[in-house]
Amino acid sequence: MGNLTVLALRLVLVALLAGSLFVQTVMVPLLAGDMEGLDPDVAYLRTPTLMITVLGLMSAQVVLVCVWRLVTMVRRGTVFSDGAFRYVDVVIGAFTAAALLVFALGVVLAPGEAVPPGIVLLIGGAGLAVLGVALIVLVLRMLLAQAVARDVEAARMRTELDGVI
Repeated sequence: MGNLTVLALRLVLVALLAGSLFVQTVMVPLLAGDMEGLDPDVAYLRTPTLMITVLGLMSAQVVLVCVWRLVTMVRRGTVFSDGAFRYVDVVIGAFTAAALLVFALGVVLAPGEAVPPGIVLLIGGAGLAVLGVALIVLVLRMLLAQAVARDVEAARMRTELDGVI
C-alpha cells in the first residue's frame, strides 16, 4: 500500500472518528432533549432508541480503531501475521453487534403506530446489509488465514532450500 493511500485512508478514518465522537457527545444529547417532549403513547421509544444509537456509534468507533491498527500493520509489513487476526475478529464482532442493534431498532419500532411498517422493513434490510458486511469480513479473514499459512510455508521452504545450498 502506497504512502498516499495510507495517508488518505488515515485522514478518512480520523474524519469518521471525529464525526462519530461529535454525534455521540453533541447530537445524541440534543436528540435526547428533543425526545423528552414525545407523546405518551410513543414515549417508551426514547430510552431504547438512544441506547441503540450510542451502542451503534460505539461499534462503528471500534471498527475504525481496528482498521487503523490494520493499516499500521500493512504499512509495517506485518499484516500477514497472527496479530492481525485479533483486529479482524474484533471487526467481525463489531459488525455483528451493529447488525443486531439495527434489528433491535426494528423490533422496538415495530409495535404500535410510531413508524410505518415500510420503515421497519427498511430497517430490517439495513440490518441484513450490515450482517452481510460482517460475513464479507469473515471471508476476508479466511483469505488472510490462507495468506499467512502460505507465507509460513514459503519461509519454511526457503529455510530448507538454504540448508541444501
